[in-house]
Amino acid sequence: MTIINALGRRKASVARVYLSKGKGDITVNGKDYKSYFTIPHLSTKVEDPFKAVDSVKEFDVTVNVYGGGIKGQADAIKLGIARALVKFNEEYRALMKPTKLLTRDSRVVERKKPGLRKARKRDQFSKR
Repeated sequence: MTIINALGRRKASVARVYLSKGKGDITVNGKDYKSYFTIPHLSTKVEDPFKAVDSVKEFDVTVNVYGGGIKGQADAIKLGIARALVKFNEEYRALMKPTKLLTRDSRVVERKKPGLRKARKRDQFSKR
């Protein structure tokens, strides 16, 4: 099997995922993913696509991720791994579709508008 690559995005994060047959090693920017994502629920979020298809220890994953914060990066990696698994085996799509692992979360930060403090926050109104 050759190396399968896929792209995952979330907020301002972009993750390039490289999937190959192996023994279950996940490397993010040169580090083990458990040491990169020190918050436990973020590291389990990275494992979700493998749990959906029951192949936790079958693949080695190398990820290059940049932009955004660690939560957005974890979601981008999750989407990238799910897309790479579907490229590997098209039958995995039916297993991941109900859990929304293949859906890109398109919510991003709304831009700041002129005359306002933030995107929607205004100065306090004074009647007098």
